[in-house]
Amino acid sequence: MYIKDERIDGGRAFDWGRTSDYYAKFRDIYPEIFYRKITGLGLCVSGQNVLDIGTGTGVLPRNMYRFGAKWTGTDISPQQIEAARRLSGEAGMDISYYAVPAENLSFPDSSFDVITACQCFWYFDHNRVIPLLHGLLRPEGRLLILYMAWLPFEDGIAGASEEIVLKYSPDWTGAGETRKPISVPEIAYEYFDMEFHEEYDLNVPFTRESWHGRMKACRGVGASLSDKELAAWEREHWQMLNERAPERFEILHYAAMAVLRKK
Repeated sequence: MYIKDERIDGGRAFDWGRTSDYYAKFRDIYPEIFYRKITGLGLCVSGQNVLDIGTGTGVLPRNMYRFGAKWTGTDISPQQIEAARRLSGEAGMDISYYAVPAENLSFPDSSFDVITACQCFWYFDHNRVIPLLHGLLRPEGRLLILYMAWLPFEDGIAGASEEIVLKYSPDWTGAGETRKPISVPEIAYEYFDMEFHEEYDLNVPFTRESWHGRMKACRGVGASLSDKELAAWEREHWQMLNERAPERFEILHYAAMAVLRKK
């Protein structure tokens, strides 16, 4: 399913389904501290019913399943949901997944204690989604927005990778990240109060293969480039990695989280 949004990549169409295999293999990269920060706030733990919107291949539910919450995941891409079901099933996890846009969620009101949105919140139509999420949450429920990105101006390999992506996808808005709190739209404050936010650095380990796969799975590459463009990007990116990167290395990232409490 192709998505086109003038706010993103200059309106260039992208389809997460094209990257599902690589996404499943190479985007499960959040370090343990990423999950412990969440549970340290008493969120996504035993006794809670959690909805993960924009779940992709179910990275967040699958990694946090061990903490005891009951998880449901939704995503606009049927291919991503298919991968999420397969990976969860192989791990023996009881997680429900639905292929549905966040704007069209139809669960009963007050169904969830926590709603999570990891690496996806900016994709949604906030004027439609924010009131909907407010209704789906129980009293005092929390909306947890999560994000992690590499820092291209401080990490040489990340910066070099970005330059190659921008050569083929010059309007890619995923480039040039710097540390900052998660951006929360004004409408959210009509329905939620900001309870907590945090930003912190972390190093994420990669091999040449896993970093190449991580980059290929991003929106500006595998989800949007033509087959010809993708083949050229692959050749150039591999050449850069073979020249500049050791077999194993770390990429400097920052992570951010925002906890909003239902009014």
